[in-house]
Amino acid sequence: MATSKVTVHSSAGGSGGRAAELALVERCRQGELGAFEELYKAHSGRLFSLAMRMLGNPADAEDMLQEIFLSAHRKLDSFRGEAALGTWLYRLAMNQILDHVRSRAVRTGQLTDGLDDTSLLADGAGHRLADRAIDRIDLERALAELPEGCRAAFVLHDVEGLEHKEVSDVLGIAEGTSKSQVHKARLRLRGLLRRQRVGS
Repeated sequence: MATSKVTVHSSAGGSGGRAAELALVERCRQGELGAFEELYKAHSGRLFSLAMRMLGNPADAEDMLQEIFLSAHRKLDSFRGEAALGTWLYRLAMNQILDHVRSRAVRTGQLTDGLDDTSLLADGAGHRLADRAIDRIDLERALAELPEGCRAAFVLHDVEGLEHKEVSDVLGIAEGTSKSQVHKARLRLRGLLRRQRVGS
C-alpha cells in the first residue's frame, strides 16, 4: 500500500488559502445553502479514510464520518483560523474516533495499554512500512491490533502523510511523542505482519 503524501493544509496555500477557508467557514456560519456541502466534499474523503483505518470497517467509519461532520457543524463557531481548517477537522475527528475506540474497548473489556518496549525487536531498516508493497488486508488487520496512541500517530504520519509537527497538533502530543509512537507502531506492525504471514 503506497502512501500518498497528503497535507492537511489548504491546497491554495499561503494567506490566500487561509482567507478562502475563513470565508467558507463564515458562509457556513451564516447558513448559506451549499457552503457546508462544499466543506464536506473537500474533506470527507480523507476523514473517511482516517476513520476507516482507525475503526477497521466501513459501516463504523461511515457512522463516524457523519458524527464528525455533525460535531464540526456545531463547533464551527470555535474555529478561529489559527490552524488550517483541515488540521482543525483532523483534530476534531481524531478526538471523536479515539473516544469511540476507548468506549468500545471499555464495553468489550479490552482496554489497551502502552506497548511493552521489551517485546519490541530492533529495526535498523528505517523505511516506512506504508511505502512497502504489503497486503492491504494484512495491514488493516494488524493496524486494528495496535494500541490506540500508536495507531493514531502511525495512520496520520505514515498513511495520511502528515509531518510529525502536524501529528502533534492533531493529537495534542509533543512532537517527540509522535516520533516515538510512529516508531513503536512500525516495529509492532512488522512483528504482527510476520506472524500473520507465518500463520497463513
